[in-house]
Amino acid sequence: MKKAMEYLSKKLSQTGICLIFLFLTFAFISRAAEKKITIGISQIVEHPSLDEDRQGILDGLKSQGYDETKVNFIYKNAQGDFPTAQLISKELNDKADIIVAIATPSAQAAVNAIKTKPIFFSVVAYPESAGILQPNVTGASNKIPAAKHVELIKTLLPNIKKIGIIYNASENNSVETVEEFSKNAKKAGYEIILRTITNVNDVSSALDSILGEIDVLYSTNDNMIASAYPIVVDKCKNKNIPIISAVKNFVDQGALATEYISEYDVGFETGLMIAKYINGEKIENMPYVSVSKSTRLINPDIAKKFGVKY
Repeated sequence: MKKAMEYLSKKLSQTGICLIFLFLTFAFISRAAEKKITIGISQIVEHPSLDEDRQGILDGLKSQGYDETKVNFIYKNAQGDFPTAQLISKELNDKADIIVAIATPSAQAAVNAIKTKPIFFSVVAYPESAGILQPNVTGASNKIPAAKHVELIKTLLPNIKKIGIIYNASENNSVETVEEFSKNAKKAGYEIILRTITNVNDVSSALDSILGEIDVLYSTNDNMIASAYPIVVDKCKNKNIPIISAVKNFVDQGALATEYISEYDVGFETGLMIAKYINGEKIENMPYVSVSKSTRLINPDIAKKFGVKY
């Protein structure tokens, strides 16, 4: 009887080991066979503000468990060229499960090319007027607090009368920001002088034509201007013209001040939304979100140069 029990115990033990081995093998094979998600990121141009947004997207995803071990990331940069952004969108439509479009031109290119796959936009200030709100599209917006920028000028530069703006008239976010800012500035009694550009090579000549007529330059959330911002800062410095900006990074580069919405925070919010979609939430049930918290930033060295008290 004792031997029979020992034999039975041994057999059960061997069976248990086999079952555990089979379970672990199955789990390993299942995990190995699990297909990674592919996320394609289209960015209109490379500059620090948009790079911060992209990092925010990656960190937002990572905070929900979606890093490189679970996601294949494809990153494409259009170098400021809209036709290139359109080609990138077509490529990502073929290769990616989810498309992320950073900035308005990339979002517009993606919507033109991609009709069924999910698109998440980020740092698009005016998604309605940009014409990108489709059933397969959502994301995070950063509407520029233009009225606060007028107040900033009034507070820091109380004696100025003429405000100059240079912008790309083909870039929806710039056009909307200029209109919003101009409306508020005119109500406050300022004269607005405008110059438009069509490519980055126009920035220098546009500055030369406007700086002699103005007391302060207002630089919007314009991707073309951002690509040439060192030129903007240098020419304004030579003419002793202060800059009030719409973007944090512009102050880091030499503008006097801004009231900004963090591009990183907008990107992080976008990353959280993408994670919700991966976890099963339907994109049509995810309205876009608008990040509105703003922070005032003043460049102390530039403030000292212009005798600004704050």
